[in-house]
Amino acid sequence: MASITSKILRYWKIIGPGLVTGASDDDPSGIATYSQAGAAFGLSTLWTSIVAFPLMAAIQKMCARIGLVTNQGLTGALKSHYPRPILYIMLIFSFPAIVMNIGADIAGMGAVGNLLFPSIDAMFFSVFFTILLLGLIIYLPYTQIASILKYLCIVILVYFIVPFLYKQDLVEIVKSTFIPTIKFDKDFIAIIVGILGTTISPYLFFWQASVEVEEMKHKKHHVIVNKKIIHEMNQDVDFGMTVSGFVMYFIILTTGTVLYQGGIHQIDTVEQAAMALKPLAGNLAYLLFAIGVIGTGLIAIPVLSGSLSYIFTETFGWEQGLDKKFHQAKGFYTIIALSLLLGLSLNYVGISPMKALIYTAVLYGLTAPVLIAIILHISNNKEIMGENVNDLKANIMGFAALIIMTLAAGTLIYMQIFD
Repeated sequence: MASITSKILRYWKIIGPGLVTGASDDDPSGIATYSQAGAAFGLSTLWTSIVAFPLMAAIQKMCARIGLVTNQGLTGALKSHYPRPILYIMLIFSFPAIVMNIGADIAGMGAVGNLLFPSIDAMFFSVFFTILLLGLIIYLPYTQIASILKYLCIVILVYFIVPFLYKQDLVEIVKSTFIPTIKFDKDFIAIIVGILGTTISPYLFFWQASVEVEEMKHKKHHVIVNKKIIHEMNQDVDFGMTVSGFVMYFIILTTGTVLYQGGIHQIDTVEQAAMALKPLAGNLAYLLFAIGVIGTGLIAIPVLSGSLSYIFTETFGWEQGLDKKFHQAKGFYTIIALSLLLGLSLNYVGISPMKALIYTAVLYGLTAPVLIAIILHISNNKEIMGENVNDLKANIMGFAALIIMTLAAGTLIYMQIFD
């Protein structure tokens, strides 16, 4: 028993950036998108979790490897080895989507705060969470932030429970999981793009590469990247992406049975999304839903704002790093603060939190193909990666992700214009 415990503890020490990345992938935007997919189309989109998992794991491993090998984030690698226009294209495609994602997550957290305490305006909660996060990000050192994010991941386990407490049609579940359903309908294609966009999210690409550099600094690894380090990174990413994929699967499964069969096919409010947890806890469903949204928001927003700050500071050569104090990296923390404030300001544009969360996922789905193409090129560039270039399996998964994301995004754009 002691040996099993020690193995678990040893494995827990290995996992870190990959788990946090996976958990932040299931942020309020992801929860909203998966909930809407289940409510609108039942179990028809369950298969996307099977398709998305190996693709997102492959891309995240490439990003992590780039960070480990180059000791730079994605932006730094681009700046060092590619023409400036490519760097600026990446900035143009990344900035609006990340800021909108931050704003949508803040709005979602504010909405569930209001759900728990109806007498207090949602805007108050949005401001409160923004200030809280800003304070924690600026004043806590990287090791504490990483540890908090790692343990916050436990809150997403709530989504694993509900389907087992509700009567399920196992034959239909297996069929929907392994036999893809495709409907050439604008709404269905939009939700597919949204699901792909919120699972294979551009901000995670930047975070994964940069946080691997942070981890190496923290562990004081001043060695050439070897097979052991790459193997541990692969384990970490696989574990994080597996957790993320399961959460996605169970949210679609839960809402695809509880809401879809209950006649709720359009989620406009967080109250409607919370109803999916009624089979588990009755009136406590709102509390469980709030814990899920607030917990994942607390994980995702530091990742989102940190990603954006890494992009800008690497672009302009400023001091950076969550391990640094404010006076050591003023530009880095200023970008984080501005991204949070810009995100908060989006609360005033009049889009409902649920719609904002889903729009963000779709926007990611449209912008991700460009960034995946750039990552593939870096990962196959021997001048940058040396012997750590992609193997055949990584390239197959990477190009599959590129093709699927491009086809989905292209189909949606075509339907919006000509349908």
